[in-house]
Amino acid sequence: MCLIIFAFQCDPRFPLVVAANRDESFARPTAQAALWTDEESGQQILSGRDEQAGGTWLGITQSGRFAAVTNIRDPSQAERKPRSRGDLTRQFLGGTDSPEKYCAMLAQNYEQFAGYNLIVGDNHSLFYVNNHEEKVWELEPGVHGLSNGLLNSSWPKVDKGKKRLQALMQQPEELTTDGLLAMMADRSQAEDRDLPDTGIGIEIERKLSSAFILNPQREYGTLCSTALIVDQSGPTRFSEQNFDSLGNKSSGHAFQLPPT
Repeated sequence: MCLIIFAFQCDPRFPLVVAANRDESFARPTAQAALWTDEESGQQILSGRDEQAGGTWLGITQSGRFAAVTNIRDPSQAERKPRSRGDLTRQFLGGTDSPEKYCAMLAQNYEQFAGYNLIVGDNHSLFYVNNHEEKVWELEPGVHGLSNGLLNSSWPKVDKGKKRLQALMQQPEELTTDGLLAMMADRSQAEDRDLPDTGIGIEIERKLSSAFILNPQREYGTLCSTALIVDQSGPTRFSEQNFDSLGNKSSGHAFQLPPT
């Protein structure tokens, strides 16, 4: 997952609104979004699943636990580590620890994972963890953006996504998962002068600067977009739109979870 734009406690009816794109190698085997049961806890989890390592990049439970993860873009970091970053989300979703306690426990094994940004929360709080800089923050209400740098780093697609979600939240009665998915479909690239320098070269920075990434030459790009709306007065809405290697829409899935 390479881009997550979310509104936390910006509206009393919708305490959490999320729009996200998962960018991944086309060859990595993936199960599309579905409701499944964690074998250890029996927790009902709604998410896609990484069939290579068994974890997930974004999910929510019927009890209202939420988690999402992105990698950190840093060529100086070793990507090979003992554990998959998808374990971070899966274990929180399947567990019972509060977000604060779970994040505190992660400090004991930061080095087990390649660089990650993690968001975990429940019906009461939302926390952010970055193991590269060993940061843990309890998030304040507001619109936030996360890609492959620190939370709310001023990258073009992060800034643009936050502005678009802020505009959508101005009319909460018209908030839809379709509108969130449309927001994440933006394929326009940033101007070179606005690009971050993360050590990968200007050409790749340019290709990765759009919300929706299409880079078939490297067999990499946006494979799915996800929209999540937690509703205090109705069901939680979760939609996933999948794409093929050419960036064309393939299958889509929509779910509703009963209010917690």
